[in-house]
Amino acid sequence: MAEKPVWEQIGSGFVQHYYQQFDTDRVKLADLYTDASCLTWEGEGFQGKNAIMTKLSSLPFRSIQHIITAQDHQPTPDSCVMSMVMGQLKADEDQVMGFQQVFLLKNIDNKWICTNDMFRLALHNFGA
Repeated sequence: MAEKPVWEQIGSGFVQHYYQQFDTDRVKLADLYTDASCLTWEGEGFQGKNAIMTKLSSLPFRSIQHIITAQDHQPTPDSCVMSMVMGQLKADEDQVMGFQQVFLLKNIDNKWICTNDMFRLALHNFGA
């Protein structure tokens, strides 16, 4: 079997690391962002490592588990990696919910950093 392209290796490695950290100790996610990073969480925007970590730390659950069902990765013209993730999550005793998340990764000082992060639960309000 042929080796995966480098951008797929980078993207899938980042995704595995991100959700492992998110599920066990969200505070450690700070190392993956910079002061220029942006997060959109359910339509609400945050810029900078401190604002992003304040948001992620304030999420109202004690425990969470992510299950990744699909992920796609692409190289960008400026040597970044774009990753799209679909999966399911279970927080505390809540029902299992679907989610999508997109990351834009950039190599800064030989470390892959998340410059852009967009997250949405897969909830549909058909009555609205």
